[in-house]
Amino acid sequence: MSFRLANDARPQARTLLIATLLSVALWFIPFAEVLTYPFRLFVTFVHEGSHALAAVLTGNGVYGLRIAPSGSGVTLTTESDLFSGFIISSAGYLGAMLYGALLLFWIRRAVAARRVLIISAGLILTLTLAYGFSSLFTIVAGMVLSGGLIAAAMFLGPRAAMFLVSLLAAQCVLNALLDLKTVLSLSAPFAPRVPTDAANMAEATGIPAAFWSAIWIALALLILYYALRSYTERRAPSQPDLPFEDEPRL
Repeated sequence: MSFRLANDARPQARTLLIATLLSVALWFIPFAEVLTYPFRLFVTFVHEGSHALAAVLTGNGVYGLRIAPSGSGVTLTTESDLFSGFIISSAGYLGAMLYGALLLFWIRRAVAARRVLIISAGLILTLTLAYGFSSLFTIVAGMVLSGGLIAAAMFLGPRAAMFLVSLLAAQCVLNALLDLKTVLSLSAPFAPRVPTDAANMAEATGIPAAFWSAIWIALALLILYYALRSYTERRAPSQPDLPFEDEPRL
């Protein structure tokens, strides 16, 4: 895929590129997972919250959402039919990618970085209070993450806040792709049997888990393609400049 970067997108693209390179570099630095751990928990909240939202939107129930200290998670829902089961199973990986794309859209459309951080904090807090009651770690992690995002919105300057939003976007996109790569490898015929969303769909339909993994990877890449295409296009002249010099009001 090729994109022509608009001149007015260059400052934001530079910040996003730095955030993405930093995210990738931290994967190869020993013990750097301590620094990326909060971001991993954030992405897991988005992933599991997407399952919960999909269940609600398809008329199903949500019993609870649990985040483990390892960074993994599980959402317990009902599934009334095969269609709702597909939507709920698909929502996790695609939800994380969609939220990363949404963060990119907000950055590009001049939404104040502080406002984006507060919205993200509200999302984590809502998921914690609505569905995390069955797990002490989920409650603690959700409160700490939402509190940290609110503190960042209050005390970080415009540039630092924008960099943090770019880092969250990069983490959502990269972790979604990494998780999809993992689920694809676990879907191989001779791979160890590990519970995954693809395995759940295979059990429900009889269609191999690798098929569902490939479908989700294709959809995730499609979302990423259109997100980057929108990100690089020139904005309408009537829109205000992006908040690198003057931060829009909350």
